[in-house]
Amino acid sequence: MRPTFEDTLAYARERDYTGWDLYDGESSRILRALPVDSKWLNLAFQQSVRRSPVNVRPLLFVEQRPNPMGTALFSMANLTAYDVTGDERYRADARRLADWVVENQVDGYGGFCVGHSHPLQGLSKRTTPDIPGVVGTSWATKALIAAGDRFDGPYHEVARSAADFVFESLDYGEAPTGARIDYKATDTGDHYTLNANALGARLLVDLYDAFGDATHRARAERILEYVAAQQTDRGGWMYRDPPEASHLSMDNFHNGFIVQSFLRYREVCDPEAFATTVDDAVAFYRELFTADGAPHFDESNVYPRDVHSSSQGAIVFSMLGEFDRAETILRWARENLSDGQGRFFHEQRRFYTDRTTLMRWCQAWMAYAMGEYLRRSETATASGRVPA
Repeated sequence: MRPTFEDTLAYARERDYTGWDLYDGESSRILRALPVDSKWLNLAFQQSVRRSPVNVRPLLFVEQRPNPMGTALFSMANLTAYDVTGDERYRADARRLADWVVENQVDGYGGFCVGHSHPLQGLSKRTTPDIPGVVGTSWATKALIAAGDRFDGPYHEVARSAADFVFESLDYGEAPTGARIDYKATDTGDHYTLNANALGARLLVDLYDAFGDATHRARAERILEYVAAQQTDRGGWMYRDPPEASHLSMDNFHNGFIVQSFLRYREVCDPEAFATTVDDAVAFYRELFTADGAPHFDESNVYPRDVHSSSQGAIVFSMLGEFDRAETILRWARENLSDGQGRFFHEQRRFYTDRTTLMRWCQAWMAYAMGEYLRRSETATASGRVPA
């Protein structure tokens, strides 16, 4: 897996970690040149690039941009690559990318936070790049903590302030069970995104692990209590509370985010916490992958088999110490959603494969996932917890 890991980073490095993204249709220069501002035109461009079986972005002159979440993932993957290889090029890139994350944070929200690089048009509202969310911020914070562990600079100070964003801008408050937060700073509280809550809790756990503030641990636990209370009888989670607020059900990688967040709490805070929740969640999550490592989309649908689900599966099973399972998932992705030389594709559908390479969605997530697999498996081997 190590050569594929290095090839994946090389593909991104050659393009300066810049590329297309999943919902980037509004970055079309053609759309931006039109003398009208229409929600329906925005949706048409956005959904055309998202759903086309071939990549139409070049035809629509969609700009390629770096993404804060993707850049954070690449920074952490480069740190792992440096640890694995000793090549100073990876260390230099990790620091440069962490600097970019700091420089491209969103101002005006009281603490460190990031948004997307492209506008996102929904049916009810439009989210612009200056509106931050907890999902991207959770990964960016994790990357800055890692950078601060290695380099002199503002990384730890900036990362520490992300708690203020969570508590003040995401309306942290009590729920019937536990506590909950909004996904984005502009949310209205009419629904809550469950994987975003879990990742917000994981952000606080990462801050507690780095800096020891007991408030972060306590509030992370309260958010996870809320998430645990929304678990279905099958062991998985719907996308939102209430469930009818989204067309998504118990999809693969969002459930992976939630499982990962509970595992991180147990890893840092209490190895026995949320035992029944985690046991049921892991049992459900296993059902979302075939024996040969292929991901299902959700609890009811096999397709599309998304590269993001593969990467998240490798992360979760690496955290569980199931390295054979993680490697099987990565091998399936390499054989079915890759050119075999480090370039990964978006998804496999029933009758064709979307071979678009999205820099954050494909390359960054797979680089980070392979890095986590290598880091955790090699650490376990060195400690004698798995056979050498």
